[in-house]
Parts: sequence; C-alpha cells; structure tokens
Amino acid sequence: MEATLETPAEPLTDAQLLATLVGLRRHLHQYPEVGFQEHETSRYIRNWLTIQGFTVNGPIAKTGFYVEVKGDLPGPMIGYRADIDALPMQDGKEVAYASKNAGVAHLCGHDAHTAVACGVAALLQQEQHRLKGGVRVFFQPNEESSPSGAPVMIREGVLDGLAAAYAIHMDPTIAVGRFGLRDGALTAGCSAFTVKIVSGQAGHSARPHETVDTVWVATQILQQLYQLVGRVTDSRRTAIITATRFSGAHANNVIPTHVEFGGTLRGTDAEVLTFLRDKMRRVAGSMGALYGADVDIDYGAPLPPVVNTIPEMKTVREAVSETFGDECIRDIPVPSMGGEDFSFYLENIPGAMVRIGSASGRETRYPLHHDRFDIDETALPRAARLMTEVLIRDLEKRAA
Repeated sequence: MEATLETPAEPLTDAQLLATLVGLRRHLHQYPEVGFQEHETSRYIRNWLTIQGFTVNGPIAKTGFYVEVKGDLPGPMIGYRADIDALPMQDGKEVAYASKNAGVAHLCGHDAHTAVACGVAALLQQEQHRLKGGVRVFFQPNEESSPSGAPVMIREGVLDGLAAAYAIHMDPTIAVGRFGLRDGALTAGCSAFTVKIVSGQAGHSARPHETVDTVWVATQILQQLYQLVGRVTDSRRTAIITATRFSGAHANNVIPTHVEFGGTLRGTDAEVLTFLRDKMRRVAGSMGALYGADVDIDYGAPLPPVVNTIPEMKTVREAVSETFGDECIRDIPVPSMGGEDFSFYLENIPGAMVRIGSASGRETRYPLHHDRFDIDETALPRAARLMTEVLIRDLEKRAA
C-alpha cells in the first residue's frame, strides 16, 4: 500500500491524518528490515517526504536521514527522532499487514514511530507561521542492536545546532488516548556481558576431580554475580543482573574445556552500573583463580539510561493537558528496566521521551518484542498532534 498525501492548504483533518499514518505504518510493517540494513525502509520514507515537498538530507549513519522545517519567525533549532529498524523475529500475527519478510518484524513499534515522525513533519509544515525557529526531524537506523545507531548519528552531525530533542515510544501497558510521562530516569542503562570460563583440558564426567569442572565453576560464578545487587550496592538504587544464555560441550559425559554464559546488567544509575561492571569482573576473576580456571568478562557497548529533563517534561505536560486534557496524563511511577538508545542524544542535549498509549483490547496488549505485538492505530494521529504541539511550545519558550 502506498501512503500518499499531497499537503492541503487547509489543516489536515483527523480522518486524513489517520488514513495517511495508518497507510505508512502498515506498509513499513509489511516490509521490515533490521538495523543498518533498512534500505527499502529508508527509500520509501525518503520518497514520501520528497512528495510532500521536503528536502531530504543524508544518508547519515548508513541508512539514516533527516528533514528540516523552518519557521516563519526566528529562533533556535530543536530535534525530533524516530527509529526505523525492526527486530530479527518472526511475526506471529494473522493480519493483512503482517510482515512479508521472514524472520524480521516490527514488534517494538518502530514502524509506528516512523509514521508518527512523518505526521509531525507534515503538521509542522502547515504550522510554519507558529514556529519560532525550526525542527529537524531525523530518522535513525539500528536502535535495537549494539552498538546502536544513535552514536553514529551523533558523530555524523545530527545534533549539530540543536537545543533539545524529543521522541516517543509505543506502550502496550497504557490505554490508547493516554500518554505516559515521567521526569528523570525513564529507562535503564544497559550493558550486555559475556563470561568465558576456560580450562586446559576436557574431562570425564565420572572423574571431575581430575580436571577443572568448567560447568561447575560457571554456576558458582553466576550464583555470586546474582548476589551482588542489594548486597554490595544500595538496594534503593535500582539494578539487575540477568543471565540469559549458557553454552558448553554437547556430550552428556564430557566436562568441556570452555563454558560461556551471557546476559545483561541494567540499572538507572550510571555510577552503580560502573561499580557493578568492575565488581563483576573482580568476582569472576577471583572465582576462576580459586578453582584453577581462566575467566574473563567482555562487556558490550554500554547504553546509558534515558533521563528526561525537567523543563522539557514540563512542556510535554502542558501540551498534553491543553491539547487532550489532564485525564490523558498517565504518570509513570518507576522507570522501565528496558533500554533505549535515545539516551545518547540526551547525554548531549536536554529533551524527553513520551510513552504513547497504544492498547485498546487483547490484540493490542501483547508486550513489546512479543511475536503478536500490535497497536491500536488511532494512537498514531494523537501522537503526531501531541508532539507537534510539544515542539511548537518548546520553540516558543526558547525564543522568549
């Protein structure tokens, strides 16, 4: 389905905006691509934006790009980000717009984020008379994998000249029409880790005392790691260590020379994460030395937490309240322990991420990364109108 929209002189109606964004989202949902390989995704959105009269800048970060909307009034430039990649998972939904690319699916809402960003650009284009400055709407590849696309976008200049940045994330735990808001930490920082245990020789399962039992050593290390949080860290400063994979030999009667397990370390406090990374390395190394194994920990590129800045969140709250009503604000009491690489932008400039309620029934309440994840598509125009208003208000405040 080709989603087209010749921007009319009159403001877009809700019905026009809904039809356009649903068309965009469903096309992207049918043809998902994984990080840094979003070539057709990029081509499709670039063509759509060009039809609307935008000058598309890029590529940057391989498959990323951006457009700018300049206001009729002078002022600063701020940014709005969308992520365009999909997950390497099979789509489990039985819908007409299900993924046509085997083993790849938009199961985290990035197709919706991209469609909303197109809507934001189109709406801002119609509101140029209100813009006191400009907005750079940028489309980022590879949010889902590490190392992710945000640092590459930053290195290649996407934040140059920007005073702030905003983004959204679909949220199936929040009813459609509601917006999840939180000052400060919204998501956790994250470090993937791999622990490798190596001995000099394999052994027979009947005689573990004659070799280094690498499997047993690995389990001892894992138990020690699981006891760190809340014992060597302040329990009030949230963190979690989770192992998710374990591998060694494939014979039931052989003690392998090499065992490996991995997982993630997550937390909302950068200081605690740094401390735990060091402590995990020390504990694993000590356990290996105690039992005669060589042990090493490798960490993936660390992902910082998303920390929403207070002035920008105030602007969001005002926009929700005055556009949709106070009843549409859903205060998020605690941070998510999931990760989001929008955090890299907020390490450089202020900004905020808004959770968009996308659930309205059983089929739209599956969690993020579930093979049947889907959204209530009426969330799309609501999100586009909200974030357009947020951006306009932000520029007004900065110009003042």
